Amino acid sequence: MKFILTCGGTAGHINPALAVAGRLRELMPDSEFLFLGAEGKMEMELVPREGYEIRPLKITNISRGRSLSAIGHNLSTLKNVIASEREAKKIIQDFQPDAVIGTGGYVCYPVLMAASRLHIPTLVHESNAAPGLTTRLLAEHVDRILVGFEESRQHYPNPERVAVTGTPVRGEFARYTQRSAKEELGLDPEQPLVVSVWGSLGSGHMNQTLTEMLPLMGKQRDFRLIHSIGSRDYAVISEKLQALEIPAADCGADVREYIYDMPRVMAAADLILCRAGASTLAELTYLGKPVIIVPSPNVTDNHQEKNARVLERAGGARVFLEGEFDAESLLNEVKALLGDKETLKKMGEAMHSLSVRDATDQICDEVLKLCMK
Repeated sequence: MKFILTCGGTAGHINPALAVAGRLRELMPDSEFLFLGAEGKMEMELVPREGYEIRPLKITNISRGRSLSAIGHNLSTLKNVIASEREAKKIIQDFQPDAVIGTGGYVCYPVLMAASRLHIPTLVHESNAAPGLTTRLLAEHVDRILVGFEESRQHYPNPERVAVTGTPVRGEFARYTQRSAKEELGLDPEQPLVVSVWGSLGSGHMNQTLTEMLPLMGKQRDFRLIHSIGSRDYAVISEKLQALEIPAADCGADVREYIYDMPRVMAAADLILCRAGASTLAELTYLGKPVIIVPSPNVTDNHQEKNARVLERAGGARVFLEGEFDAESLLNEVKALLGDKETLKKMGEAMHSLSVRDATDQICDEVLKLCMK
């Protein structure tokens, strides 16, 4: 069989597509795969690393502003969409896929629209709790809509065409127990571990909060902290940390530019502090980890807070918006949770209840059922 997958812009859109392609390849080793991505975006680097061919389409985002420059940008985007759909149509006709699968990003729109017009089976996966603009525009045109949360179904006009599959999680997250992960990291299995992670670039707000929080922690061994600064602020924050009277290590903190062994570190954690990207939350629900979430305020449609509130309503997360806390109050919240084992246990159980552990298989089943119609 042949499959085209399209995804773009963020790891949260790319990783689910790679997970689905990997599983389909396991089920049908003779299958052929082709990815379509946005020119110049990270998928053009990440997808080939996994051994798949990817072809670029010129696609740009939509500006929400009302200035003349914003209007000009959107006119350019419209032009790109028309050209990209025309190019995608040619690629689809040449490749002759059995299905076309989109997992998010602006590039999905021209590709899935082209496939729909050619009467090729189409599916779009939306990992966020509320659908983004691309998914909303595609909802009336694709054959199947796959979502990460049960309560997401209400956002679509034709619920009967929506399947709740969860969001795929990389297989590495099943490799560790908390004890084995802590042992591999050289940590005391009985000492609580807090992991603070804010994406590959990091968060300026949370880096500043951490810099202010370390002196308040002082020399302590009540818990360990692993904090990922991110590439954007690494040099500046490292300089600030070196100027502290008490070294970060003496405060029980391991401060890194990036956490490269994320599945192992997350598995070892007793409490995680993070943003609310859909893929990250899927990983945390899979692991059943209590979480303090600070949603990014710099995302379209405020979708991170919407994601976070789903977990909060289920009892698995504490949610704080930027500006609602300072270093001292955040540290007090962390200490309070670590000191309340029963609450941490209940939060972990609530997180786990939201997980769809066979999400990748469910998505592949939906793909194959559509192909057989």
